[in-house]
Amino acid sequence: MKRTLREEPPVRDERELLAPVDLCDARGNLSRAALGWSRHPLHRCNLRGHWPRKKRWNYWAITSDKYLFSATVAHIDYLALASVYFLDFETGRMVEQTVTKPLGLGVSLPETVTGDIKFRDRQMRVSLADSGSSVRIRAASARFGGAELQAELEVGRPAGHETLNVVIPWGRDRFHFTSKQNCLPASGTVRLGGGTYTFEPGNSFGCLDFGRGVWRYDCFWNWGAASGVQAGRIVGLNLGGGWTGGTGMTENGVCVDGRLSKIGEDLSFQY
Repeated sequence: MKRTLREEPPVRDERELLAPVDLCDARGNLSRAALGWSRHPLHRCNLRGHWPRKKRWNYWAITSDKYLFSATVAHIDYLALASVYFLDFETGRMVEQTVTKPLGLGVSLPETVTGDIKFRDRQMRVSLADSGSSVRIRAASARFGGAELQAELEVGRPAGHETLNVVIPWGRDRFHFTSKQNCLPASGTVRLGGGTYTFEPGNSFGCLDFGRGVWRYDCFWNWGAASGVQAGRIVGLNLGGGWTGGTGMTENGVCVDGRLSKIGEDLSFQY
């Protein structure tokens, strides 16, 4: 009797992929060739079938030592959404807004990490314009916490910068690809009400959570990401758990000056 991926024991020698690969086979199930991780995005996330379990999202967070701005566009088969929030670390002020579109009408997310994304609604507009070497993030809302929002930021992709790209296999028909990218140079402004908040070059970083997969109905995860400067070196962390347990794969890694070290051990998150 042929065993499925779900029945096989976890593999601890995580395979590093070096060539482009399709995430799914012709039936929309996980391709065995796609199992592994890479230092650069190599997967084409050719999802098909499995309605309504397919999940796609691009989450961006821009941080400095003063502020955090985040913009997400997601499509989860039966609806699409845009979610934006702004946090002022000094005052503790946080403002957020989420807008949904039933059945995701008019919203399309690319199969690869690079690609343009637009979400347009009378309540809020979000644009992720991707040139390959950088991403320009724009968001606008007339009623963002009772005030007008206009945000425009740019995140660079330095040549050769390594990122954490991994497939988590729950089974042949339930799986997820994630590309976690941190320590990316960022800059821009957020105008909210009468205030202007500036993300200064050299002190601001972008973090991407790119996700494409076919999800189980019930799932739990922890995720932590960080980017910053320590002793003149740019250091980034990506740490996760819960959702990767028992799969033989992790999404843990440390990036120093653009070079990634993959961590294969599971982490225990304690509260």
